[in-house]
Amino acid sequence: MQQQMVVTRRDCPARRVPVGTPVVIPEGEFVNIRQSLGGNYTVTWQGNMLRIDGTDGDAIGMEPEQLDFEDDGSGIIKEAQVWAALETIFDPEIPINLVSLGLIYAVAIEQDAQRVNIKMTLTAPGCGMGPVLVGDVEYRVAKVPGVKEVAVDLVFDPPWSRDMMSEEAQLEAGLFF
Repeated sequence: MQQQMVVTRRDCPARRVPVGTPVVIPEGEFVNIRQSLGGNYTVTWQGNMLRIDGTDGDAIGMEPEQLDFEDDGSGIIKEAQVWAALETIFDPEIPINLVSLGLIYAVAIEQDAQRVNIKMTLTAPGCGMGPVLVGDVEYRVAKVPGVKEVAVDLVFDPPWSRDMMSEEAQLEAGLFF
């Protein structure tokens, strides 16, 4: 995607890159879309680099990514929906989803607390985008019906290796021989 200057159409939630601090870009502000990868947008606004989730794409004139999860009204969090949400989150540098990359180690649901606990890792312990990826996980999983809280535990044991990637992800990344 070529860089593009747009005006926000509504207040738009975003996160600072690389620290992940939430901010809101007010309606009517000029932002420069720098890149679109994995369904999310990296923009600059007032000298700050920010990440806008693809589900908020309409706020910057883009087609929003739709996360449609059936809500049966029971309040029960469905693990399959949590995994489906995780599969929509892509590494910002490698456009492969976190599940296929092998970065999600565990999902545990506390139904009574309406909480999802996720153990995940990064491709490298010093990855500067770690806080942004954690924010992506929290934001997307919170869209699953019944989820009121998402807790992400960033772990580095066992250390990530390319062997944790799915075969499809290895093929896509050109790592499978």
